[in-house]
Amino acid sequence: MHSIATPALWAVFALVVVVALAVDFLVLRAHGPHRVTLREALWWSLGWIALALAFNAALWLWTDAAAGREMANDIGLEFLAGYLIEKSLAVDNIFVFLMIFNAFRVPPEQRQRALMLGVLGALVLRAVMIFIGAVLVARFHAILYVFGVFLIVTAIRMLRSGGPAPDIQNHRALGWMRRWLHLTGEYHGSRLSVIEDGRRAFTPLFVVLALIAICDVIFAVDSIPAIFAVTEDPFIVLTSNVFAVLGLRALFFLLAGMADRFHLLGYGLAAVLFFIGVKMLLAGIWPIPIGIALGVVALLIAGSIVASLYWPPANRRDV
Repeated sequence: MHSIATPALWAVFALVVVVALAVDFLVLRAHGPHRVTLREALWWSLGWIALALAFNAALWLWTDAAAGREMANDIGLEFLAGYLIEKSLAVDNIFVFLMIFNAFRVPPEQRQRALMLGVLGALVLRAVMIFIGAVLVARFHAILYVFGVFLIVTAIRMLRSGGPAPDIQNHRALGWMRRWLHLTGEYHGSRLSVIEDGRRAFTPLFVVLALIAICDVIFAVDSIPAIFAVTEDPFIVLTSNVFAVLGLRALFFLLAGMADRFHLLGYGLAAVLFFIGVKMLLAGIWPIPIGIALGVVALLIAGSIVASLYWPPANRRDV
């Protein structure tokens, strides 16, 4: 696997992530379980975005000194495109997470803990999947065409379905847990399990965390191949993915109350996946420059958001 990153650069990235997570955990612990306000979510979201852009700027400076301005520009655009793609696709995750929380009536003060643990699980699972993908791409480069076809098929399925809400209560994973695990019917604060009638019983919060992890893996199957269309460097794929996921908790609380307003966003995300799939298939014939790809992705996402606000859903009444 070819990568521009050196062991020192990997170490710096790992240190930044550990420090960022530690700060997030300490702040969360200091404030305790509480209902997150829109103002708090906005500031945290801006902070995570600023951290990602600062890392990209530092990466550009390092690459400029080590490999020249042209390479630095390419790396900077690749990171930015990967970050934008993953951040956009993460919005779809958020709406599914919201449905899970509503289906299990998760107390507002416990949603932060569930999302924090979900983010940690997502980071580990995505890192494993990214390195597996990088190995496959390095050994079987033609698999990129398979990724391209997969993304196009996924996009067509999204467009045909119109983005219906998944049936959480009839999810196969939930059925398996109900069959094989002893589950409690009520929450016990932030505990994931308790002793009930002399046996270990898992709380609804545990079920919610498990469903979040499973759904994130399903979403990663779409988003990770999409980033390989932008770059084959595992360092850029991983870092752009990780920084997008780090801000997932804050983004959830920022968008949770506006899910119905972005009813056309699913079509925009489907268009992004379709475009990226086509980009992969055309790579050997007419490679689309990364700058153009970044602009198209931004235009599709922004266009679907503007269209959602301009044409509100028929069943929503503005007050």
